[in-house]
Amino acid sequence: MIRRLYNWTLSLAHSPYALWALAFVAFIESSVFPIPPDLLMIPMIIASPRRAFLIAGVATLASVLGGLLGYAIGMFAMETIGGPILQALGKADYMAEFSTRFNDMGFWAVLVAGITPFPYKVITIMSGATAMPLGTFIFTSILARALRFFIIATLLWKFGEPIRTFIEKRLGLMFTAFCIVLVGGFVLVRYL
Repeated sequence: MIRRLYNWTLSLAHSPYALWALAFVAFIESSVFPIPPDLLMIPMIIASPRRAFLIAGVATLASVLGGLLGYAIGMFAMETIGGPILQALGKADYMAEFSTRFNDMGFWAVLVAGITPFPYKVITIMSGATAMPLGTFIFTSILARALRFFIIATLLWKFGEPIRTFIEKRLGLMFTAFCIVLVGGFVLVRYL
């Protein structure tokens, strides 16, 4: 089933409604859909590099709005919708363990999930379930998703098709390493 969703998502990049499809995928990926919008963005930007930043902007806006849906699911429908989504993603046990500490590091949790391969939808639902301040959630979501999508857009705009393999295979690892270094730096500054 995931392979069919993946192929369907990829096929949308060549549709005349690709920008609308990207907005839809970015929106639902932030709360329920398992396929990230990057898969749609990459071929769209390679096909039309001059629209790279428009594409990244649409993905950012739709993803943050979809994140608000995830937040609402966590806040108002955790038992009926949020729990089953987390269960399907294999993150239900993670929720119970993490929710006690979540709001203490909420900014960092949303930032890291927004730019790394960690499922952003898990954080959006958990943010609502733990009643993270909405302003913090929105600000951090905008920052994280814009960082992720505009870095991808910039790399593709500048280097085109040759950078595609790097983005698809290694950019998630690079984002993760960046977050580890960033958080580690703040921890060192705080305790030194």
